[in-house]
Amino acid sequence: MGDQRATSEPDARNDHGFFGQPRALANVFGVEMWERFSFYGMQGILLIYLYYSVADGGLGMPEAAAAGIVGAYGGGVYLSTILGAWIADRLLGSERVLFFSAIVIMAGHLALALLPGFLGVGVGLVLVAFGSGGLKANATSVVGTLYAPDDVRRDAGFSLFYLGINLGGFLGPILTGLLQSTLGFHWGFGLAALGMAIGLVQYSFGRKRLPAEASVVPNPLPRGRIGLAIGVAVAGVVVIAVLVATGLITAENLVVWVIGATIVAAIAYFAVILSSRRITAVERSRVVGFIPLFVASVAFWSLYQQQFTVLTIYSDKQLDRDVLGWEMPVSWVQSINPIFIIILSGVFAAIWTKLGARQPSTPVKFALGTAIMGVAFLLFIPFAGGGPNSTPLLAIVGILFVFTVAELLLSPVGLSVTTKLAPEVFHTQMVALFFLSVALGTAISGRLAEFYSAATEVAYFGVLGGIAIVLGLALALGSRGVLRLMRGVR
Repeated sequence: MGDQRATSEPDARNDHGFFGQPRALANVFGVEMWERFSFYGMQGILLIYLYYSVADGGLGMPEAAAAGIVGAYGGGVYLSTILGAWIADRLLGSERVLFFSAIVIMAGHLALALLPGFLGVGVGLVLVAFGSGGLKANATSVVGTLYAPDDVRRDAGFSLFYLGINLGGFLGPILTGLLQSTLGFHWGFGLAALGMAIGLVQYSFGRKRLPAEASVVPNPLPRGRIGLAIGVAVAGVVVIAVLVATGLITAENLVVWVIGATIVAAIAYFAVILSSRRITAVERSRVVGFIPLFVASVAFWSLYQQQFTVLTIYSDKQLDRDVLGWEMPVSWVQSINPIFIIILSGVFAAIWTKLGARQPSTPVKFALGTAIMGVAFLLFIPFAGGGPNSTPLLAIVGILFVFTVAELLLSPVGLSVTTKLAPEVFHTQMVALFFLSVALGTAISGRLAEFYSAATEVAYFGVLGGIAIVLGLALALGSRGVLRLMRGVR
C-alpha cells in the first residue's frame, strides 16, 4: 500500500480502459462503493443494536437516547467533511487523505465488531465519523483530477461514480442485515469492516494510476503554523475529554452539543465570508441569497435523515415485513431508497436536459424538494395507530419513492448551486456550508426522533410535514427575491 503514483498526468487522464473512462476511476469507484457499503450497512443495524435488549444481542438503551446518538453520529460525519477538506487543502492533498480515511473507517468498523458494549460503540462511531468525513470530502475531488477541464467524459464519469455510491448503499444494508438477523450484530459490523478492507486493498493497487494533481496540496500550511494547528487540535480533544469526564456531555445530550457546534460553525462561516473585504458586492449578494437555501436544506435533511432514526424504529415495530412467510430484516428498508435513486437520477437528468432554460430555477427546486419531503411525512398519517406489523410494506415503498423525488430535487442541485454562488476566494468554504446544512439537519433528525412514539404519530408526522410544506411554499413565494440576490445564477 505504498504511496507511489504516476507522475505522468496526461497518461492517467487519456486512457479509456473503464467503460471509456480513465482506468483510475475504477479504483475510486471501488473504494467509494465499498465505503458506502460499509457505512450504510453499519447504519442499517446501528439503531436497533443500541436499543434492542441485551437478550436480543443489543445494548438495551432507551429508544429516544439511541436515536439521539445516531443523529449525533450522522451530524458528526458531515461536520468531519470540513476537517477532511482542510487537511487535504493545507497538509496532505486529497489522495492521501482519502487513503488514510479509508484505513480509519475500517478500524472503526473493526472496533464495533470486536470491542464489547459501549466501548466498541464509542470508539467505532468516532473513527467511522472522522474517516467517512475525510473520504466523502476528498473522493469527489480525486475523481475531478482524472479529467482535463474540457474533457467531455467528465459528466459521464461522475455518473458512474454516483452509481457506485448507490450500489454500495443498496447492498450494504441487505447483507449486514442478513448476518445480523441470523448470526448477530457483531457479524454484521464485521462484514462492514470486511467491505471497507476490500475497497481499501483494491484502491491501494490502483493509486499509481492517479494523476499527480490528486496529491497536490493546493494551499500548504506554512511550517511555522503547523505547530499551532497541532496545538489547537490537541486542545480541542482535551476540552471534549474534560466535558465528557465531568458529565457535561452524555449519551443523552450528545446530539444537542452536535447541533450547537454545527450552528456556531455555520454562523462563523457566513460571518467570515460576508465580512471579508476580498469579495465583491455581487459575490456578497450571492452569499446572502444562499441563506434561504441553507435554511430549506436544513429543514429537508432534518426530515430525510429520519430514515435512519424514526423509520428504523417504525420498520422494526409497525411495518409488516412478512414476505411469503419469511420476515425481512429491519435494515432492508434502507436499501429501497438507493434503488429509486439509481432508477430516477437518470430520469431527472433527462428532464432537466430536455427542459433546458425552461427548467425551474434553483430556489423553486429547493422549495419543491422541501415541500414534497413534507408531503412524504403526511403519508404516514393514514397508517398511524395501526399497531404492530400493521403498515403494508408496499406503503413504505411508496413513501420512500416520494423521499427520493424530494432528494433529487434538492441534494444534487444544492451541491451544484453552491459552487456557482461561491466567491472566488471562498470556494471550498461555501461547499463546506452546504455540508454544514446536511450536518445540522442530520443532527436535528436525531433530536426530533426523541419525540416520536407510536402514540404521537399523527401529531409528529403532521406537524413536521406541515412545517416543511409551509417552508417550501414560503421559499417558492420568495423565489424571485432570492434569484435577484443570486445575481445571474439560476
